[in-house]
Amino acid sequence: MMPRILHIGVGNFARAHIADYTQDAGGWAITGVSLRSAKVRDRLQAQGYDYGLSVQGQGVKQITVFDSVLVAPEDPQAVLAQITDPEVHIISVTVTEKGYHLTPENRLDLEDPLIAQDLEGGGPRTVIGFLARGTAMRTTPVTVLSCDNRAHNGDVLRGAVVAFAAEARLDMRAAQARFPNSMVDRITPATSDALRAETGDTMAVPTEPFREWVIEDHFAGPRPDWPDVVLARDVAPHEMRKLRMLNGAHSMLAYAGTLAGHTYVHEAMADATLRRAARALMAEAAQTLAPEMQKMASSYAAALVTRFDNCHINHSLRQIAMDGTQKLPYRMIDSLQTLRDAGPALAAGVRAWIAFCRAEVATGRALQDPKAEEIAAIIGSGGSDADLLALVGAADLKDVILE
Repeated sequence: MMPRILHIGVGNFARAHIADYTQDAGGWAITGVSLRSAKVRDRLQAQGYDYGLSVQGQGVKQITVFDSVLVAPEDPQAVLAQITDPEVHIISVTVTEKGYHLTPENRLDLEDPLIAQDLEGGGPRTVIGFLARGTAMRTTPVTVLSCDNRAHNGDVLRGAVVAFAAEARLDMRAAQARFPNSMVDRITPATSDALRAETGDTMAVPTEPFREWVIEDHFAGPRPDWPDVVLARDVAPHEMRKLRMLNGAHSMLAYAGTLAGHTYVHEAMADATLRRAARALMAEAAQTLAPEMQKMASSYAAALVTRFDNCHINHSLRQIAMDGTQKLPYRMIDSLQTLRDAGPALAAGVRAWIAFCRAEVATGRALQDPKAEEIAAIIGSGGSDADLLALVGAADLKDVILE
């Protein structure tokens, strides 16, 4: 029987990244899990779980590695059965930052309503609940591989699972799970109607030619022979380079670009003021990196500019702008904590987030953020910018950011 990966979170990024690498490796299948909607499952099922990956400049590549997709709310026990299946050697995760249900200190938020519900028992609803209950029942080794844009993603995920298990009084003594850290990179926008019409594939995924994956060499068992994947002893330097330079600049462009009336990243980059701001932010962030990363920062920044300029990848600014309170701490705030008064471009990026939030609330548009209600309450009651900074762990930087 073919070895399998169980992948939780079957959005566009997963289908353009881990599925693409696994397709190239051969010999492995992926069983997907959707934590919420049946829409992706139904559409993929209608075409035999295969779909086209539209790689800009390279044509459409057929991805055939998915064997099925489970919908967790329909049958949570089926998902738990897959987590315990010995033929599943890797459980990978792309649920975005908010799917981890963490406090600002990166600890499991036990007061989160969904986590509290999962702790009460019954069918889990969160990735943390599924992983804790599933790995507690598992008797063979498994690698739990976070592929989300979160600093120290494997360590953070492991901490949340262990905290849940302790609170739920799960016996983890037999669990043999490892949680390597990883850094993933591939710009993957939402699928457009034009691409669906062009390919005749309702589940086609657009992406750029560039892809990168660095994984801590800490697997519990077999893994695919993924081509081009870097297995590293320490992922942190690579992770910091990407989060602070690429993602930090992306977030700044998302907020400032939207406020300037732009829709896509390449449009924001064509704005001379925003282009300078993006370059300046990358340069400041580069100063906070490990020495070996600083040596390559200039060439990396130049490559990022080229990628951001790609007018064939319509990467929506509003897509990037989602979940700002989850993203800003490690995309901008961590860099500012290091540089303090030497980070004016980063400070301007955080101010752009504040201005974006205020503009959204003023126009009555609902913020796409797990702390949307708190943001709206602060703004609606006449709260200060410093109150908003507290939501992203930057209260101590108010004099630097709000000068």
